[in-house]
Amino acid sequence: MFLGEYRYTLDQKGRVALPPKFRNDLKGGAIVTRGLDQCLFVFPSVEWKILAQKLVSLPLTQSNSRAFVRLMLSGAMDLSIDKQGRILVPDYLREYAGLQKEIVTIGLYSRFEIWSDNNWNKYKKITERDSDKIAEQLNELGI
Repeated sequence: MFLGEYRYTLDQKGRVALPPKFRNDLKGGAIVTRGLDQCLFVFPSVEWKILAQKLVSLPLTQSNSRAFVRLMLSGAMDLSIDKQGRILVPDYLREYAGLQKEIVTIGLYSRFEIWSDNNWNKYKKITERDSDKIAEQLNELGI
């Protein structure tokens, strides 16, 4: 289970340390891909397989389905964790998420996200400001 917010620095080679609490859950492998809101999604391999099966079952005849499947699957890359607990984020994914030096890793239960510090701070500020509205909409969904 991935929880919490952690700040790290991306090194010159595009490597970033993972929170020590996350590393055990990734021993079976991990996948990184383009996320939504200009961040990266990281899934343990088991969770990724479940999501990938759902994605490939979306209707090919719907353009939104094709676009989303392309976004998620074409951007996916296997990750390996080095002895220092770091992963190498591919260039194209660093560019997509605007990762420069300061990054934030946030745990979201079955996955975690990697954000540029700047993008995360902007997103979080807006979300915190609108939290009452968001909560009301979730209430309508029974949450």
